[in-house]
Amino acid sequence: MSKLGLIQVCLAGVLWGTAGLVAAVLHDDHGLGATTTSAWRMVVATAALLAFVMIAQRTRQVVAAVRARPLTMVVLGCGTAVYQGLYFLAVLAVGVSVATVVSLGLAPLLAAAWEHSRTRTRPTLRELLVLTAALVGLVLVSLASAGHGAPGDDPALGVLLAVAAGATYAVTTVLGHHLARDVDPLALTTGGTTVGAVVLAPFLILAAAQGGPVVATDPTALLLVVYLGVVTMALSYGLLYAGLRTVAGSAATVATLVEPLSAAALAVWLLDERLTAPAVLGGLLILTAVAGLRPAPRDESPSHEIGDASGHSPEGRRPDAAHIRDGLSAPRSPR
Repeated sequence: MSKLGLIQVCLAGVLWGTAGLVAAVLHDDHGLGATTTSAWRMVVATAALLAFVMIAQRTRQVVAAVRARPLTMVVLGCGTAVYQGLYFLAVLAVGVSVATVVSLGLAPLLAAAWEHSRTRTRPTLRELLVLTAALVGLVLVSLASAGHGAPGDDPALGVLLAVAAGATYAVTTVLGHHLARDVDPLALTTGGTTVGAVVLAPFLILAAAQGGPVVATDPTALLLVVYLGVVTMALSYGLLYAGLRTVAGSAATVATLVEPLSAAALAVWLLDERLTAPAVLGGLLILTAVAGLRPAPRDESPSHEIGDASGHSPEGRRPDAAHIRDGLSAPRSPR
């Protein structure tokens, strides 16, 4: 795991943290629903990425990447879209705090469990401490922000939706890590986002059929929608997939827990909300957990640290368990 990759994943989480405030403004001031906003976010991101690909003359590379792995690219894009939809539905059913804790907290646990089961290794004490600090910090930050969203009217359904969202997030992150090792981040982001836009676009038609607001004509709202698509989707997922080239999926799910932390900091800065002691403690725990994700030494090349899809090293040798192990502690020879 490289330091640059970890920084890229953390930056993606920081940008995601700004999306909630923007979506809330679009809902409260301009009447756009959560699913409508999510759909526009994907559509705008796809338009921006396709435009950049054509300007940079990277169309052939993107098309070749999609043709090489069409099924996995579709699964990745669908997973990204489904996660957003499940999370927003969970928020409506059980409230922001519980939905955030369950969905974001479950993802690193599932990702770590999958990686250790695949490599037949056990989590180290360092890994357990990192996970514990991250999850306790997430709970404290989320509970401190509990007043920002009203509790939902169907807690049981909301928790189930949040669990499904967390599982989907874990699967897409681990899958993204495997794809990012062989696929250019721009091609991966463009392909996955385009599929996600196709999946969510019908919600725009559904909103129009129900007579709800579909397009905001106010210039401020349009700028916010563009910001959501370009910055919190296209740019942030580009950073995520770039970071996933050298950062394990379980480590990435921990690093992106800075998302609720950045959202809380933004609320304090822009909305003059009070920063409570539990929120400060939770934020420090999350930062401590991220700092505990140990980057690999500089002289280790990812090409020598990871194997191909079959689990074999580039030289054709089967790595030992320590060589391919890619848990949260990112040992000396990470994936």
